[in-house]
Amino acid sequence: MNVGLRGRLFLSHLAVMLVGLASFMVISRGTSHHLFSGHLDRMVNMGRAVEEIRFELLEGFETAWSASTAWSLMAGSLTAAGLSYWVARRITRPLVQMERIARSFAAGHLSERVPPSDIPELDQLSASFNRMALSLQDVEQRRRELIGDLTHELRTPLTIVRGYLEEVAEQHQDLPPETARLLVRETRRLERLVNDLQELSRAEAGQLPLALQPVALPPLFEKLLLRFAAQITEDGPRLNWQCGEEVSLLADPDRLEQILVNLLGNAIKHTRRGSITLSAWETESHVWIAVSDTGCGIATDELPHVFERFWRSRRVSISGNPSSSGTGIGLAITQRLVELQGGRIEVESSLGKGSTFRFFLPKA
Repeated sequence: MNVGLRGRLFLSHLAVMLVGLASFMVISRGTSHHLFSGHLDRMVNMGRAVEEIRFELLEGFETAWSASTAWSLMAGSLTAAGLSYWVARRITRPLVQMERIARSFAAGHLSERVPPSDIPELDQLSASFNRMALSLQDVEQRRRELIGDLTHELRTPLTIVRGYLEEVAEQHQDLPPETARLLVRETRRLERLVNDLQELSRAEAGQLPLALQPVALPPLFEKLLLRFAAQITEDGPRLNWQCGEEVSLLADPDRLEQILVNLLGNAIKHTRRGSITLSAWETESHVWIAVSDTGCGIATDELPHVFERFWRSRRVSISGNPSSSGTGIGLAITQRLVELQGGRIEVESSLGKGSTFRFFLPKA
């Protein structure tokens, strides 16, 4: 017969109580007769006339002892059974609830929670179970959002490519150069989206190879600013960098450059004029790097979403269009790359005044 956890707990508690009662009976029966007989001997030695009724006294004692033991055994067994059943039920109730809710999770219902328990250990288990449920619910929500966002991102370029190809096929004409350039641009957009998704997936899974080593910042800053200088018009923002000559940190050079390219690219995209400053400074155990601009800034209600996948700000780029270019994954990748190297990234911004993205990494 398959006995459940509640039955096993009940039987184990009952067995412990019955063993205790049986031990009491065996020891009591083995010693009580001897002790009572010794007491009678002491009474005889004191000159008391108990020799004639010694047998009757011993027999009466054994009868009384047997009756009291039987009642004690009966009351103790019933008490033990009731107590064991109550303890077993109290312990197994939250476990049964967890098992039921786990089946509900498997069926796709992630909103249920385990109520708190009066038993501290089980209450901690319930809290851990609820945290796991909340995490699963968050993962499921993010998965649905990711599928929806990815579908939206893929639909536009695919629709454009299909539309032009169908038009060319129906009219039986050669592909015009303008159309060819448009199709190339859209396919590159698709390729960039797929590459960014692959990069983000590997970063979130912790599968990106990192070669941590000391990196001197001044040469890296000079190289990056020369690289971006060609993308800025004469009336565009000024590029500056501020960093001590001896400042270095522990990072993967390629991944650090990728982080700064993402941040500088975003700053240039949203800064029409003014300045963009790349700076670094040391603290006791970290090196902070900041990219500050005097661009359009980010609204306060948008700041908590800056590093989310596929999120795009309502702010306007220097081209005059809303911030809809790109894949919306760059800052999510940037955040994960910083965290994988032992750092943290944060952002401050005021609408119309500019933004500052800063992060720290360990000192070399």
